[in-house]
Amino acid sequence: MKITAAEITISAVKPEQYPAGELPEFALAGRSNVGKSSFINKMVNRKSLARTSSKPGKTQTLNFYLINESFYFVDVPGYGFAKVSKQERQAWGKMMETYFTTRGQLRAVVLIVDLRHPPTKDDCMMYNFLKHYDIPTIVIATKADKVPKGKWQKHQKIVRETLNMVAEDELILFSAETGQGKDEAWSALQRMM
Repeated sequence: MKITAAEITISAVKPEQYPAGELPEFALAGRSNVGKSSFINKMVNRKSLARTSSKPGKTQTLNFYLINESFYFVDVPGYGFAKVSKQERQAWGKMMETYFTTRGQLRAVVLIVDLRHPPTKDDCMMYNFLKHYDIPTIVIATKADKVPKGKWQKHQKIVRETLNMVAEDELILFSAETGQGKDEAWSALQRMM
């Protein structure tokens, strides 16, 4: 897909702040520091549209990125080890749950996991939550460039089995460094628009 325009339009914490209109939306979920911002930047060919940070837990709102004026990427707060209070984490959880379960424009959730390690308990909880609400899910296993090619299949199998993935959900190996998996990711998203 050729990207001609990409901009962050709004950071929202409640439904009345979501963008108006009927454009399709794709939410990006994953633990803190898994590479959601790097995924967005690679997909839209920008170095710093989404701010990357070495400090986990930077994203604390739903960040809506308008792409080609035709759909949105929605970056949601990362889960896992962000250094925030339990209260704050619960507030994020509620905000994300509201968005995931009530937003009609949501076409799919892109769940980003780290190919180098088995999915965490939080990854499994997120995947189960999405399946419970019948939300289409694309699993992106990032940092593929850090795993020797000969071990990709083994790592993919671990991801599939740990998440207990349903057959129709796609698993795409991705690298923000090399761009590997970018075309497959765009194809998967376009099929859901």
